Amino acid sequence: MLTHLEQDDLGSWAEQLRQQLVWRFESNPHGDMARWQQALQQLPAVADVEADLNRSAVTLSTSTLAEDARQKLEAGLRGLMPWRKGPFDFFGVGIDTEWRSDWKWDRVAPYLSDLQGRRILDVGCGSGYHCWRMAGLGARRVVGIDPGLLFLFQFLSVKRYLGEVPVDLLPIRMEDMPDRLEAFDTTFSMGVLYHRRSPLDHLLELKSTLRRGGELVLETLVVDGPEGYSLMPEDRYGQMRNVWFLPSCDTLLRWLDRTGFRQARVVDVTDTTTEEQRTTDWMRFQSLADFLDPDDPARTIEGYPGPRRATIIAEKP
Repeated sequence: MLTHLEQDDLGSWAEQLRQQLVWRFESNPHGDMARWQQALQQLPAVADVEADLNRSAVTLSTSTLAEDARQKLEAGLRGLMPWRKGPFDFFGVGIDTEWRSDWKWDRVAPYLSDLQGRRILDVGCGSGYHCWRMAGLGARRVVGIDPGLLFLFQFLSVKRYLGEVPVDLLPIRMEDMPDRLEAFDTTFSMGVLYHRRSPLDHLLELKSTLRRGGELVLETLVVDGPEGYSLMPEDRYGQMRNVWFLPSCDTLLRWLDRTGFRQARVVDVTDTTTEEQRTTDWMRFQSLADFLDPDDPARTIEGYPGPRRATIIAEKP
């Protein structure tokens, strides 16, 4: 990853990343790091791997896989639970993730500019599911960022079987990115904006990652209401503590206009259902059904409107 940045005239970012990664892995290691490393090392070597990045499940396949190798494979992958974003298929071992992230991708993909040959940033990428789908559409390079270290190990479980592919995941936050980077043709921010105390600052940060003429793909929770309206939960929303602002679509378009984006348009609005987000054998904790009012599933357990997500595409002039 760092070599590619240096080759793409982003050497100053590469040096900053070196320092950030040393701090993350050596000065501030996660308590579960050793367990995740052991799970990753347990994954068996597999020959003649083929990948299909354009299916609903990111799929790895091979002509033969011995039963003992399959058992080691599943044990290693289960050591990286919970799996929240996907689905994936590792040589016949299907990972039914909490989120049907392919449903979101199917809603977004028809409205994207051609990704062929583009350099893409995916902010809050989770385990990298959408990064692989972007690569499947011909992106020149995809960089995902997400501070969750378990997501990194889940990403590496895929990448170890694909070798030198132009997809990377960095365990950093948006605020760790350089100012005015202006390096990406397309930047995705899906499921992040409502976690930010200052949504306008997040939009400005996203804008600074894009080259002139670049495209922003923004997906976030919204509520019904006129322009200017935004819901700020009193405490939790759907049991999530870190939800700050749920704007109306018209308010969101105004935010984008005020932060300097152009041609912003809402391309999809969809209610999140318990079929799209749910507990599975690979994510055994509580999920959306537990966070909705049992007497009125159109509302959260706190009484707010149930989760509705809008996707907006905008351009940097």
